[in-house]
Amino acid sequence: MRLDKMLAHLGYGSRKEVKEFIRKGYVLVNGIRIKDDDYKVDETMDEIQFLEQQIHYEHLLYFILNKPAGYVSATYDAYDPIVLDLIEGHEKRGLFPVGRLDKDTTGLLLITNDGNLAHQLLSPSKHVDKAYEVTFSGEYQTSFAVKFKEGILLDDGYKCLPASFKLLESHHGIITIQEGKYHQVKRMFEALGMNVLTLKRVSFGCLTLPDDLKEGQYRSLTEQEKNKLITKGE
Repeated sequence: MRLDKMLAHLGYGSRKEVKEFIRKGYVLVNGIRIKDDDYKVDETMDEIQFLEQQIHYEHLLYFILNKPAGYVSATYDAYDPIVLDLIEGHEKRGLFPVGRLDKDTTGLLLITNDGNLAHQLLSPSKHVDKAYEVTFSGEYQTSFAVKFKEGILLDDGYKCLPASFKLLESHHGIITIQEGKYHQVKRMFEALGMNVLTLKRVSFGCLTLPDDLKEGQYRSLTEQEKNKLITKGE
């Protein structure tokens, strides 16, 4: 990969800016100061330093984001801010959200550029659990737990896969599904005469929303989280 392209991908500046940095001698490759901006590097093998800072290049990136309300789970939207606006310094790495959370839904969202993993995790045959903390209005009946397990029939005639619901307290619980139909959780509750007031995803497969990750914040997956996730996607 071209040295200037790699530095731009890593967020060290625009292509024009990193070219200038290289020409000023800010970059070392294997201990040698490089001033040729189109110098080719092996980003996985070469030792690269920028202003004495070691650079590590990873082709595949994995982030866990605590999505706030008001953001769209997309790579582009003409009207609303998108979740990728919250991920800084990786604008040219081909990142995208795995699946979608509605604009007003908060919580765990996986951001990556690993298309194969995303395809595997979203495949209906993989039966990946997605758990949501939900508050709702309306009258909850104990018989509804059985109805969730049997599969809720939506207003368009679609029957959902079996789900589970645990009531934590009045009008507050955890629902776990294995699908991602449009407004699915809201429509499931509406089918039972209730309305969802707030919805927050707290887990996705083996990933759990960290308690210390505030809305709008994100972090890279740990090696342990990454390995578990990739194993699940295989």
